[in-house]
Amino acid sequence: MNLLVGDIGHLSVIVAFVAAVVAAYAYFQATQGRALGDVDPSWQRLGRGAFFVHGAAVLAVVGCLFDIIYHHRYEYYYAWSHSSNHLPLKYMISCFWAGQEGSFLLWIFWQVVLGGCIMLFNKKWEAPVLAVFSAVQAFLVSMIVGVVAGGLKIGSSPFMLLRDFLTDLPVWKTNPNFVPKDGTGLNALLQNYWMVIHPPTLFLGFALTLVPFAFAIAALWKKELTAWVKPAIPWSLVGGGVLGVGVVMGAYWAYETLNFGGYWNWDPVENAVYIPWLVLVAGLHGLVLWQRRRTGLRTAYALVITTFILVLYATFLTRSGVLGNASVHSFTDLGLSGQLLIYLGFFTVLAVGLLVWRWKDIPVSPKELSMYSPELWVFVGATVLCLGAFQVLFTTSIPVYNAFMGFIGVKTNVALPVDQVAHYSKLQLWMGVGVGLLSGVGQVMWWQRNDKETVLNALTPSVLLALLGTALAVLLIRYNGLTISPAYVALFLAGLFGVLANLGTLFTLARRGIKLSGGALAHLGVALMLLGVLASSGYSSIISRNVSGLLYSRDFSEDINRDNVLLYRNEAAPMHGYQLTYAGQYFEVPGVPGYVNKQMLFRTDDDYKTLARADIKVGNKLYYKTGDTVTIVPENTFYRVDYAKKATGEKFTLYPRAQINEEMGGILASPDIKHFWGHDIYTHIGGAPDTRKDKQWSEPKEHTLSVGDTIFLNDYFAVFRAIEPARETVGLDLKKGDLALQADMIVSGEQRQYHAHPLFIVRNRSVGRVPDEVDDLGIRLSLNSVDPQKGKFTFGVSTAQKDYIILKAMEKPFINLLWSGTLLMALGFALSLRQRNTKRNAAPEAPETDALPTPRTRLAPVA
Repeated sequence: MNLLVGDIGHLSVIVAFVAAVVAAYAYFQATQGRALGDVDPSWQRLGRGAFFVHGAAVLAVVGCLFDIIYHHRYEYYYAWSHSSNHLPLKYMISCFWAGQEGSFLLWIFWQVVLGGCIMLFNKKWEAPVLAVFSAVQAFLVSMIVGVVAGGLKIGSSPFMLLRDFLTDLPVWKTNPNFVPKDGTGLNALLQNYWMVIHPPTLFLGFALTLVPFAFAIAALWKKELTAWVKPAIPWSLVGGGVLGVGVVMGAYWAYETLNFGGYWNWDPVENAVYIPWLVLVAGLHGLVLWQRRRTGLRTAYALVITTFILVLYATFLTRSGVLGNASVHSFTDLGLSGQLLIYLGFFTVLAVGLLVWRWKDIPVSPKELSMYSPELWVFVGATVLCLGAFQVLFTTSIPVYNAFMGFIGVKTNVALPVDQVAHYSKLQLWMGVGVGLLSGVGQVMWWQRNDKETVLNALTPSVLLALLGTALAVLLIRYNGLTISPAYVALFLAGLFGVLANLGTLFTLARRGIKLSGGALAHLGVALMLLGVLASSGYSSIISRNVSGLLYSRDFSEDINRDNVLLYRNEAAPMHGYQLTYAGQYFEVPGVPGYVNKQMLFRTDDDYKTLARADIKVGNKLYYKTGDTVTIVPENTFYRVDYAKKATGEKFTLYPRAQINEEMGGILASPDIKHFWGHDIYTHIGGAPDTRKDKQWSEPKEHTLSVGDTIFLNDYFAVFRAIEPARETVGLDLKKGDLALQADMIVSGEQRQYHAHPLFIVRNRSVGRVPDEVDDLGIRLSLNSVDPQKGKFTFGVSTAQKDYIILKAMEKPFINLLWSGTLLMALGFALSLRQRNTKRNAAPEAPETDALPTPRTRLAPVA
């Protein structure tokens, strides 16, 4: 047992907590009672020093936690419960944030980095902002302190020993220093490259919401009620872009890994991330409105504060266990519910209290908004985002409401919607309509002086083209035998209008010689995302319908019998314009591109070690020779499915993955996807024989043959071609004096011929037999006896069910609009940030004033 690294890690957590408290107090004292930028240097030095110590301690905790994972120190519960000996390095990184403690630590780490950036780029605001930062860090670090004092548990330590967690195991009584030889491993669904980059991106987005919140709190505290907007906008831009990309990364992970056929299932944990992002984007619009139009400052305050509070609320939802029966993604309760509520309550009361205290002092615009004011439409757009967030928040919080009412002794039976996807989508669809329309209207009006005539002239081309395009789309949809509801018509019209209006804005700006607008580009991306969601979700079609007219099995559910195609190995079957062939089971072999056919590998007693039956090549490169030891990843079986398009002859191959996992409901399937420019073919396994169980072979039927004889095996026939010494016998470890004979049988199936080589071995007057199997045909051959005098050989033939898979395939039309729209949205955020930094560096900073800008000032809103 190595207790030193855990002791260092635990001590570093305590140091990080104490240093955060000291930094918060020192920064508070440094600026308390002073004007912004005027600080007590001694207190500020103490605050900086304490924050640097805090950052160093956090890095030490990160290093210690990764050490126990990387070096497989299974005496620690965190390493044992999330890692295993055979886990690749990239997934060891995923182990770091697979548990609650590690994800808290990731969040803490990002806020250390952002605190350092505040010191570099916002020196004037350092003391009040980092006072808030340090207080937040103290609360976060308390979640991983793992100290029990007087029966009160404070946090859950990632360095808890396994024996302290699983205290009831009898082994501790006989061997207190027992260390398991292997861990339980990482959840199969997390063994995906997106899980290496998605959580860090998402938690960076969470951390970035603290920055504008801290500026807002500092502004209310120091009564600098307008000066905070300018430095907060760039941070909000980064936060909006990063958090939005993080949300879509999670959607793409679900699309690639889960088999429900989509990318967003309205799971409460998904919602808990989506809600603050919507409010953050709305708050960003509010900040831009104040900076460029001197209106909406109170709204900006409220939304920026609400965003961070919603992030804290999302943390409570996902980590308190309150969603245990409502979400498959939520963490289990580690007894931190009380701390989480204190954390949420403290900053909610602090922020709301300060906002109420300063509310009357916050400037408001004397300007009346008219129908032709772009500010009005930007504000309406922000309102639509907030209403959409509230609808999701209200329904997602039903388990919290039930838990609270139960806590105060009132029994409630409010239930979540039976069909959550339909419930959320029905209302969020209309939010999308509003966003699509307003993103276009707001951009067009922002870049011109507006009256009735100019607005009509500017919007008419986009409106007419959108109406024409929508009519054409409706006709095409109905021509193809599909239906389109009025709500879908409205969403398509709004999304198409948003695309056309923002493209028109970009074209107009280019003609004027104005640089590309980040706001218009981001809005264009959002409109494309709406069209992509509508097409891919609204018109996803199952193309693997059972057209045989037969039930595959009475044991299967109706939807499996109806919506899947049954494929026997190496037997072609038709499917919606394609000819499909299931070509066998494959394994992932580290270091070898693609996958290796299971029939080329001889399994050993070690699940992770096999022997090569033949040379393993990819192209002209030889990776393993016959007889070499080959390391595999045994948890996952990949099923090769060859597609051939009947009309064009185009061919491609997919490898959907399946794993038998009883803890997660039996077969755990992940899809493989073929991407085309206009659609995706999405394929996953719906059923397959259990690869962990031995086949149920029939009783052997004996046949006595001479070389050259032919026998019939069910629907097939085999020719006994030769008998020869077995010189290269994989896995038998033949010794001097052993006799090994190998029969060469050629078995003819429907599509191809197979070679089977059953072995007959004599060692120390003992006879052994090694049968060979033709998995494709469900045949096993054994060489039972040899009569050299008569030249006769007796074979035993057993049969089993042929290898098969049940496959489901869907077509996702125009889903690339969703992913490309996301990239454009992120690029728009980045471009807006760059343009603002360029303007800031090009001109000296002007003092804040409540005067309205001249009508000629026209800068695009972002997001």
